[in-house]
Amino acid sequence: MLIVFVRVVILYLALLVFLRILGKRQVTTLQPYELVTLILFADVAAIPMADTGTPLVNGLVGVFALLVASFTVSYVTLKSARARAAISGRPTVVVANGRIVEDAMLELRYNVNDLLEQLRIGGYPNIQDVEFAVLETNGQLSIVPKSQRRPVTPADLGVSTQYEGLPTPLIVDGEVDRHNLARIGLDMRWLREQIRAHGVDDTRAVLYAAIDTQGRFYCQPRGGAGQNGRHPGGRAQA
Repeated sequence: MLIVFVRVVILYLALLVFLRILGKRQVTTLQPYELVTLILFADVAAIPMADTGTPLVNGLVGVFALLVASFTVSYVTLKSARARAAISGRPTVVVANGRIVEDAMLELRYNVNDLLEQLRIGGYPNIQDVEFAVLETNGQLSIVPKSQRRPVTPADLGVSTQYEGLPTPLIVDGEVDRHNLARIGLDMRWLREQIRAHGVDDTRAVLYAAIDTQGRFYCQPRGGAGQNGRHPGGRAQA
């Protein structure tokens, strides 16, 4: 039993490292060759897990071979548009000017019900509101609405906006992100002063704290800590 446990842990850690090397992708955004790699990862790793008579190195070598194959295919598709089209396919327009492109639907074996479902998920239940719908190589449907049906933006109204950027997390689950703190030119003394304004004396009692590009500091203490996790409207001063 102990041998099986150790083998499973080793293979688990190896797969975790290899998947991390492959990059940040969700299953729904994987290209076909990436999905094949993941499926074979599971199969190759399962053999030495289930059969203690199979050398563990066989599974590790198999997983490594899949990693090399995936990197090779990825490199080829990066450098060659022809290979990319052959391996991953091409995006296909399935709706044009509010009308379903029947030939494209037949070629892709993509039925109308699936198309309507994806349009509804995208917020366009009426196909006449869609200028173009493109089925991407990863199977997702990209929707371009007609200009009269798209959401109104500040640019449409001629309204000027300010740069917002991304808030910088400073404390996450009680852990201070010192890298972020130093990157924006602040220190622990300043941070402690800010959380004290929220009735918290210890950074470990903070669930989440961040500062946005306008200098507004947000702090949410853990349940029961501090006063009420309020969000003061003023700006934080460095």
